[in-house]
Amino acid sequence: MGLLECCARCLVGAPFASLVATGLCFFGVALFCGCGHEALTGTEKLIETYFSKNYQDYEYLINVIHAFQYVIYGTASFFFLYGALLLAEGFYTTGAVRQIFGDYKTTICGKGLSATFVGITYALTVVWLLVFACSAVPVYIYFNTWTTCQSIAFPSKTSAGIGTLCADARMYGVLPWNAFPGKVCGSNLLSICKTAEFQMTFHLFIAAFVGAAATLVSLLTFMIAATYNFAVLKLMGRGTKF
Repeated sequence: MGLLECCARCLVGAPFASLVATGLCFFGVALFCGCGHEALTGTEKLIETYFSKNYQDYEYLINVIHAFQYVIYGTASFFFLYGALLLAEGFYTTGAVRQIFGDYKTTICGKGLSATFVGITYALTVVWLLVFACSAVPVYIYFNTWTTCQSIAFPSKTSAGIGTLCADARMYGVLPWNAFPGKVCGSNLLSICKTAEFQMTFHLFIAAFVGAAATLVSLLTFMIAATYNFAVLKLMGRGTKF
């Protein structure tokens, strides 16, 4: 068997679904974690600069942000490791192994490990659905603020007075109701929307949301591939004596 023929057989049986899912998972997690971390830092600066002068008002928020940033570090490490393990599991059950080395030779441990990957991937998909939904919340808040700024910049498009158009961080639970001022209105809000900090943070949250969506798609692909791999592994192991 020549080298080219051997490579061709490997490519025919390669786990393309796992390969695509792994690449999408790495991309999505990197985008979500990297952009999410910086977006949280930008939010912290915006709150303490424009929405509250009293540290006690946003002390709890800062603690929550820092906690989420540490969670992001762990999430990135876990998914990069888990994605690599799922890719290895995909290669284990690929047709390339059978074509090169003969029939599948499975063990009870191998089938149990494959079933474990299926269960973990299902659980991760459910958890990441919640993460995906939560990642949409800051995008919604920033989009509402940006929309308000557009109404202030073009007053002819709204019947409300410019001074009554505000962004209130308290109504989203970002700050307590006794925080002062807690909201910014009119031309002051428009000047905030024009800052590089606001624009960058807004776009970073959008990028993090896209990363969460890409990770969710990769997990769904992994879930389908892992279920199929387990079924194939179990089928190939029938009649095999251990």
